Amino acid sequence: MTVINEIYNYENKVAVITGGSRNIGKNVANALIEKGAKVIIGDILDREGQKTVEEFNSRVGKHVASFLHTDVTKYKDLMELFQLAENTFGGVDIVFLNAGITLDHDILLDPLDDEQDEKIMNVNTMGIIKGTKVAVRHLNKRGGGVIVATSSALGLEAYSYTSMYNASKHAVVGWIKSFEHLPSVCNVRINAVCPYAVETDFLKQFPKPMVRLTQSINSIPVDMDTVIKAVILLIEDKKRNGN
Repeated sequence: MTVINEIYNYENKVAVITGGSRNIGKNVANALIEKGAKVIIGDILDREGQKTVEEFNSRVGKHVASFLHTDVTKYKDLMELFQLAENTFGGVDIVFLNAGITLDHDILLDPLDDEQDEKIMNVNTMGIIKGTKVAVRHLNKRGGGVIVATSSALGLEAYSYTSMYNASKHAVVGWIKSFEHLPSVCNVRINAVCPYAVETDFLKQFPKPMVRLTQSINSIPVDMDTVIKAVILLIEDKKRNGN
């Protein structure tokens, strides 16, 4: 793993995390808080989200985390989430666009249903696109910052049985690779983490043939600590952009 020569100071840094109530989002939020940052968590899982921030605040002994119900497919919700970060902690420095779903991951032979067929693209892809647009506007107020998006190894290669999920995550990778110019425009870097399957609730929703295939090839599930380290690397390494 790349060695970061310049120490990244998390003190007084504020992170906005979508899909942060559990799994990868929650674990990254915890790692950032342990390093000294404050976090704002957005999720549609209200009970889990509120419980997560209460857990963080109780453990640290002060207010370091807040939660807001957030549908990442809606600009209104995203704008309110980032505004909460500004109102509560003064601004935004780090953004982790992590919200995603695996439901309806292969719809080819399903009924012709507009809402069902568009849902995974709206959450996994448009949620990242809309989140990026809102994030850049807020990071610019602080003089710059960094965005990390969650894609997938299935955004780099494709397996059978997960066609819509493959497409949604390939689109995220294409989006991330489009911003070589971004640091020179507004001092914002954007990267994506692309793990193989991680031992989370999401893994249970994938079809068993695909899970068995990827396990045999890649010795997954991937350890959560590996994913956290990858996200932290993409936050800290100032040479990485569009990666």
